[in-house]
Amino acid sequence: MRHRRTRRFRPRSNGRNHRPRSIGSDQVRMGSSPFSNGRIRNNFVSPQGAVKLIEKYQNLAKEALSSGDRVLSENYYQHADHFMRIADEKNLNTNQNKFQNNEASKVTENSQTQNAEINKSENIVKEEKK
Repeated sequence: MRHRRTRRFRPRSNGRNHRPRSIGSDQVRMGSSPFSNGRIRNNFVSPQGAVKLIEKYQNLAKEALSSGDRVLSENYYQHADHFMRIADEKNLNTNQNKFQNNEASKVTENSQTQNAEINKSENIVKEEKK
């Protein structure tokens, strides 16, 4: 009779036995991990908009000031100021894009009217030659 080898990994008491991972289930997940509580991995990108964060930090600053912590309130005001600059820059960029789009549409309208005038003058010249 052959002697059996003892198992290297014993079954766990919680019902999860040791199994090697298959390649199909070992794929990298692009979403959030189960331990992230829905947060985005990149800590520098916030899921809220700049305007919402301005309100948040201004409220936190007021609460800190009312509790007597001037340093913390100044910190929160600096955060709010930072997001104000971001919101202003975003608004400036959108206004510039709108202006550029309006200018581009005016240029195309002008070129279309000029092309129409050229076509009319060419038609008149052709008719005179006949």
